[in-house]
Amino acid sequence: MASPVWSNKTAREFILLGFGDLHELQILLFLLFSVIYILSMVGNILIITLIVTDQHLHTPMYFFLGNLSCLETCYTSAILPRLLASLLTGDRTISVQRCLTQYYLFGLFGATECYLLAAMSYDRYLAICKPLYYGARMNGRFCVLLAAGSWINGFLPITIITSLLSQLPFCGPGKIDHFFCDLTPVIDLSCSDTRLIKLLGVVLSGVCSLPPFLLTVTSYICIITSILRIPSTTGRQKAFSTCSSHLIVITTFYGTLIIVYLLPKTKTLQDLNKVFSIFYTILTPLLNPFIYSLRNKEVKKALRKAVSKFTAFTRI
Repeated sequence: MASPVWSNKTAREFILLGFGDLHELQILLFLLFSVIYILSMVGNILIITLIVTDQHLHTPMYFFLGNLSCLETCYTSAILPRLLASLLTGDRTISVQRCLTQYYLFGLFGATECYLLAAMSYDRYLAICKPLYYGARMNGRFCVLLAAGSWINGFLPITIITSLLSQLPFCGPGKIDHFFCDLTPVIDLSCSDTRLIKLLGVVLSGVCSLPPFLLTVTSYICIITSILRIPSTTGRQKAFSTCSSHLIVITTFYGTLIIVYLLPKTKTLQDLNKVFSIFYTILTPLLNPFIYSLRNKEVKKALRKAVSKFTAFTRI
């Protein structure tokens, strides 16, 4: 493994320790993450293709699902290829510029996903709690504004914090005990006063996550309350089935984020930090297309139709 390059005591490269302590499992981890990456890409691209090509899926809910699948494709591609290269070659060095670029992409897609999940929650809230107003409010223009707003709200904070990070001097030893470049491990490598940027990081992280989280929780409190008021069991089951997939994704995504970033950093949690990070960076993008497709009759119907058309085409 190459050593970091130094110039005037300033690091030009970091070492992502990743899973380097599991020497005997490197090939197994490479194969495992390769399969996960391939399945994640195929699943999300398939969802996007079905939503674009099938007219029956041109609804607000599937518009947001298509955006989410596109986001997950970019999200996992910002982290997994570099991890796979490290596991295969054993070279865990990464230049400061590439490290900051990886953090920028990770932060952009992660913050955007928070807002996009909130937009999807609001869509389900209107569909279940305000069905008479749903068609008028969730029109095409409003859906595009919500999606664009999610990307803008993710773009602005992470651009500010990454710009400030790029101006910091980094000193050795440039070792990051993680499998990707996250904010706190990178800041800890700086040899300058980082109190201001740490405070700003907390504030901007709160801006990225707290408002969409509160909106999501509020939406689902209203949704669950409305569902419980439905007199028939069949009606409750039908109403809950329209948002259960989204609720599973939200619980997995926010649950692991809270464990990694908000709970006190006890020794046990620090040791499990990389494991929990795998959930929201690698497993969630993999599970999303399967959760939505396997639990959704319209998506499965569109998939069967696409397979039938492809089979008929190949027989010509």
